Amino acid sequence: MNSDPTVVVGVDGSPSSLAAVAWAAADAARRRCRLEVVHAYIWPTVYAPVPGPVLSPYEDGVREAAERALTDAAEHARTVSPGLAVRTDLRLQGPSAALVEASRHAVTVVVGNRGHGGFTSLLLGSVGAALAAHAACPVVIVRHDVRPLSAEAGRVLVGVDGSHDAELALRFAFEQASYRGVGLTAALAYQWPASSGPGDMLPLPYDQDDLREDEQRALAESMAGWAGRYPDVDVRHTPVQGRPAAVLTALSAGAELLVVGSRGRGGFTGLLLGSVSQAAIRHAACPVAVVR
Repeated sequence: MNSDPTVVVGVDGSPSSLAAVAWAAADAARRRCRLEVVHAYIWPTVYAPVPGPVLSPYEDGVREAAERALTDAAEHARTVSPGLAVRTDLRLQGPSAALVEASRHAVTVVVGNRGHGGFTSLLLGSVGAALAAHAACPVVIVRHDVRPLSAEAGRVLVGVDGSHDAELALRFAFEQASYRGVGLTAALAYQWPASSGPGDMLPLPYDQDDLREDEQRALAESMAGWAGRYPDVDVRHTPVQGRPAAVLTALSAGAELLVVGSRGRGGFTGLLLGSVSQAAIRHAACPVAVVR
């Protein structure tokens, strides 16, 4: 196994995967890593009158298309980051397995949020679920559409809730902000306590300002020590009332990157496998990094 730091990007020739290539190439250049461009495919099969599948007579054309997608992606990467060390990897393998295997020697795996061919429905279907669940490094999902900007435009945005995975997300977010020379916004979503039944009473009087101050204090505690490790990064603490997915989506417009942990507690419970994560991945208006 090659020990050189490597950013891996999965490609299939779609516009979304080319956006992922551009993101990955720029990230690899900032990190002074090499870039590995991976395309995975399997031979198409047909079912004959006799039992069992046989190889399609079109396998040569399939391989040519795969090689072309890989070559085009590598050329695009070199255009984005001239001088970048780029290698290509064409795999006769299922895309989920190929990317999970490649993640074992990668610092990051990057994919588009939509694809075709080997990476159909990437991240929203079985391939993405497997990659997010089993990748051995952070996974970045890149959108290729453009949306209106938010107040956090041009910054790295990270979801914080005090969990262990949120700490890992903070580390990745600070690294990205430092590499990029941009500020970092740490967001904590919270909601007003609500009565769950007739006998469940809220404290009286109920002070919303006190709750916000408590959340601000919790956020500051989660961030303690990180600013000292990255003095070059401008840090903004942002506790926001609202549902986590909605908060992250609103703040993400124009952000350099949204970083979340794969598991959380409090505002980010169930992240990646539950409704919060699915909403963030589907609707965030910037690239999303999921850190395990």
